[in-house]
Amino acid sequence: MSELIENARRRKDLLKHLIRELHRGQPVEQLRTQLTRTLGQVPYSDVVQAEQELIAEGLPTSEILELCDLHSAVARGAVSADQARPVPAGHPVHTFRQENQALGWEIDEIERVCSEVSALAVAEDASSLLTDVRGRFNSLMDVEKHYRRKEHLVFPYLEKAGITGPPVVMWGKHDETRALLLQAHVALSATGTVTAGELAAVAQLLLLPAARSVRDMIDKEEQILLPMCLDTIGDPEWYAIKRQSLDIGYCLVDPADDWVPASVADEPAAGAADTGRIQLPSGAFTAPELQAILNTIPFDLTFVDKDDTVRYFTQGRERIFERSRAILGRKVQYCHPPSSVAIVEQILSDFRAGVQNHAAFWITLRDRFLSIEYFALRDGAGAYLGCLEVSQDLTDKRALQGEQRLLHYIDQDVSHAH
Repeated sequence: MSELIENARRRKDLLKHLIRELHRGQPVEQLRTQLTRTLGQVPYSDVVQAEQELIAEGLPTSEILELCDLHSAVARGAVSADQARPVPAGHPVHTFRQENQALGWEIDEIERVCSEVSALAVAEDASSLLTDVRGRFNSLMDVEKHYRRKEHLVFPYLEKAGITGPPVVMWGKHDETRALLLQAHVALSATGTVTAGELAAVAQLLLLPAARSVRDMIDKEEQILLPMCLDTIGDPEWYAIKRQSLDIGYCLVDPADDWVPASVADEPAAGAADTGRIQLPSGAFTAPELQAILNTIPFDLTFVDKDDTVRYFTQGRERIFERSRAILGRKVQYCHPPSSVAIVEQILSDFRAGVQNHAAFWITLRDRFLSIEYFALRDGAGAYLGCLEVSQDLTDKRALQGEQRLLHYIDQDVSHAH
């Protein structure tokens, strides 16, 4: 046992030495060779404890943050993490891994488009590739919900267990990635024709660094954070994380599986003990009644709060536009194609300023006549609460003629009522 403890101590001391050497400017490749030759594979827990001890010894967190990418470069391929450790479908870690996979696919596509741009002649029109990469970056911006769930739901449990250094460092890396993504998003929002040379410059300076920053964070999660969390956080805490996750939303995926750990399986479901009704000025509902009403109204509703965040949508039997729970917690601007974002921004700006309350559009899509309306929501004092999008398929109603005075059931399928 003493030999195992001594070996772990030597590994951590060497890791701390390497980090300090990086701080002094030693070449990354030289240190990676030394690390690999001396240690082989380093348990992730040693990496965590080494950083934790350096912070305790007085190395500023800001300096560890600056060196974080170098730490990863030195340890890449040398840090051992039980990445294949199984977790049930629906478990928060399973969802984080699914999101990382989806983000990885988007990054692969961004790199592919950037490669295609670099192969074009400098003066060639690259507008179609710009449209492609805009859509990919719209998806990549969804990583914000992934980061927020880590910061607000997972990190507090690590801190309660005394693991304070890694969350601080990783949150700092989140903010760096956010800044890169925002810069790339602003550059991609420019309108007009773009040449291959112009897009290639944006790709090298902004797009690829932002995408690679997201990929580096995926590596840090898979190699260090998630294994550490599985060792530290218990099932009841994971269940609490899962139940709160919908308040923030999911990134690019909509977890299809429910997960209830055995330790809490016999507890009443959230809200089951609450027999009260949702009281409104003109009446009251139970939660199941309200859900049934909202899902039965013959049009789609989507609620966007005052901060432009999607908070709710109805789930009727016949959807006009497909919605996934992955949009919950997402900025509504990222839920629209780039070509229509300016219109969405104008509507929300006018609603928020109080100069407009209603915007209406109607289109023909796949031979169906669709109405799409936006309504400003305000409280009794007129303060802006958000926006309600109402979409209706009016094709059949538009074709109505004469009168219908006799009883005639429209929906002959009543199987759903049993």
